[in-house]
Amino acid sequence: MSSRPITLDDLRRFAIGRSLFAPTTLERALTRFGYVQADPIRAPARAQDLILRHRATGYRAGDLERLYPTLDVEEDFFLAYGFVTRSIESLMHPRSIRGVPVTPGVPWSRARRAQAERLLEFVRERGCVHPREVAAHFSPRSVRNYWGGSSNATTALLAGMHYRGMLRIQRRDAGIRVYAPHEHGEEPADAGAIRERVDELARAAVAIYAPLTTKGLTQLVRRLRYAVPQWRNQLTGALERATHQLAHTRVDGVEWYWPPDEHPDHQPVADTVRLLAPFDPVVWDRDRFELLWGWAYRFEAYVPAPKRKLGYYALPLQWRDRLIGWGNVSVPNGTLESQIRFVGARAPRDAAFARELDAELDRMRAFLGVAG
Repeated sequence: MSSRPITLDDLRRFAIGRSLFAPTTLERALTRFGYVQADPIRAPARAQDLILRHRATGYRAGDLERLYPTLDVEEDFFLAYGFVTRSIESLMHPRSIRGVPVTPGVPWSRARRAQAERLLEFVRERGCVHPREVAAHFSPRSVRNYWGGSSNATTALLAGMHYRGMLRIQRRDAGIRVYAPHEHGEEPADAGAIRERVDELARAAVAIYAPLTTKGLTQLVRRLRYAVPQWRNQLTGALERATHQLAHTRVDGVEWYWPPDEHPDHQPVADTVRLLAPFDPVVWDRDRFELLWGWAYRFEAYVPAPKRKLGYYALPLQWRDRLIGWGNVSVPNGTLESQIRFVGARAPRDAAFARELDAELDRMRAFLGVAG
């Protein structure tokens, strides 16, 4: 291990190199990550697919959903909604009956719990159910959902039961969740076992998103309230333990943290261009993004069009160990169209960059299955 001081350049290369590892099988990529954030917007593909295409050899848009029944993953909330390995999922359950993200801060009433039990029996009788089947047996009342829209009351109840671990997603039919009953192991036997579970979840989160600033680490651990709302009072202690157990250093007045068995020195970064998803682990922490690459990336899908600066679904553009701009990619009439913009207003004057950008757009075409 080098004794020289760690620099911001080291941290840039570390953030790129450890996250964008050499592509492997989809199963191994999912095991290595443990969690991939999901998003329903398809522009030009869903976030989970855009994230995995860089890590899984030969990955094509929709592969995760298509292969989901054969993979060792579950759809669930971790730091946000996404796909988690069953080893991580087992640490989060069983969840107690509390307010859930689809109905924030609203505990289930006795009547609601009774509805859930009746619905669970209905699902058990059939083995798996499509929400349409459930709606045919329950009143089609609309309720306000977590994202501000309206949901059928039975669909919202299914989502709440899934969050609590009563149901699992068995597969999707044309994007619609098909539910099956779910069983979990016993609750931890004592406070020490709970503490170890929460610490293990914190370690898993850090392994995905390191290196992290103090602010980033704090926000990351606090987001575990979605994973374990029943143990949210344990998160302050988990954060304190993490700050003592993780490797760390101070660079330009900012404290940085990462797993103790890793080191940011001498991280190789290939001559590669990549268009990254808005929720890619390299991009996810917006404050870290600005510290490492000197400009502010913003996700603007929900910003009114006249106020957008980067675009509806801008994909940050990586070149070597820098994020130097962004691209907006679309597929009108089955043909890939891209608009690439640069922070410095012009592309790098490097023949290798032009060649690698063309290669990345070719990879995007193959991933999407479209023409040039």
